[in-house]
Amino acid sequence: MSVFLVIGALLIAGALLFIVPPLLRRGSRPGVTRDAVNAAVYRDQLRELESDLRAGTLAADQYEKARSEIEARLLADIGRGDAPAGSARGTRAAAVALGLAVPICALAVYVAVGNPRALAPQAAQGDTPHGLSAQQFEALVSRLAARLKDNPEDAEGWMMLGRSYAILGRFPDAARAYSNAAARKPRDAQLLADYADALAMAQGHLQGEPEKMIAHALAIDPMNAKALLLAGTVAFNRSDYAGAVRHWERVLDAVPGESEMAQRLRASIAQARTLGAGPQAAISGKKPGRGQVRGVVKLAPGLAAKVAPEDTVFIFARAEKGPRMPLAVLRRQGRDLPAEFTLDDSMAMSPAAKLSNHPRVVIGARVSKSANATAQAGDLQGLSAPVRVGAEGVNVVIDTELREPAGK
Repeated sequence: MSVFLVIGALLIAGALLFIVPPLLRRGSRPGVTRDAVNAAVYRDQLRELESDLRAGTLAADQYEKARSEIEARLLADIGRGDAPAGSARGTRAAAVALGLAVPICALAVYVAVGNPRALAPQAAQGDTPHGLSAQQFEALVSRLAARLKDNPEDAEGWMMLGRSYAILGRFPDAARAYSNAAARKPRDAQLLADYADALAMAQGHLQGEPEKMIAHALAIDPMNAKALLLAGTVAFNRSDYAGAVRHWERVLDAVPGESEMAQRLRASIAQARTLGAGPQAAISGKKPGRGQVRGVVKLAPGLAAKVAPEDTVFIFARAEKGPRMPLAVLRRQGRDLPAEFTLDDSMAMSPAAKLSNHPRVVIGARVSKSANATAQAGDLQGLSAPVRVGAEGVNVVIDTELREPAGK
């Protein structure tokens, strides 16, 4: 432990050498703003997280959670310090504050990602990073989007906006923000992987442009964890089970062996190997249909007048207990109702979140005029009772109009 503390102290000292002296030298410069100071601190923290991820000391799921926390803090700080720091005393005070804040923030991030409870699902549907309400977080995101209109060359701002939209489930908006960031940072592998993920969520599959971006990300950084996970999913969906195993094993080597992600990866790798071994091995393993649910979605007669033919219909499965993130998603249009559906593991956006990993799920269907993946007031929705994975003949009736925004 003492060796760890010494190394940690040296790393923090090194970070401070890059941040504090420039602030002290800028004491007489009128253009330094508190927003710039905040951005410098948070940017340094993000770099440290990315280094830990590449070194294998952070699991991918822990990295994602810690990055969400850091970005939420920066969103909350944006715009609070637009006035220039007009005196050397103010700047020196900021430097001293940073000297204290950086070690404290570093310790806070370590505690956050090192605590196994941090991986537990949020208890409330409306929870957002950093304890903000959904409305507060959306207001901060809107403020960031407005600032980027005046500063469109801020690649890191576009990246943060894309990630914020993704947290809100606004995947088309997230993809557009990531596109702006990628145009300015075309060699950032993590950015390309995030862009591919958001675009795939927006269009409902990984084929086409998302797949090209994943390949580009891996050409830049062959060990990027998110790109490897997505590339494995692409290969699995194409029945290239050996390719899926190859990609996922590289991620497995970089995550803690007892983490939840490692356990799920091992299960996915085992499934891919079984399927890749041929029909006989598959018969001796999981029963056909275990990783899928079949049924039909119908519209209650009383709501028929509120659905237009071009409205988007999301058909999804989520775990009966645990995270509310969809395990499989299918898109249809209002003109398709009533619609038969089959949800299966090929529709999973991550190998760690598949139907076959859960014994029971809830099947839902939602009509959205905005095509937004997050439920909005005015959407029409229906949910099934919990059903076992592998069930057939599941009936989902869209019979409820949502009266409040998601998270209420």
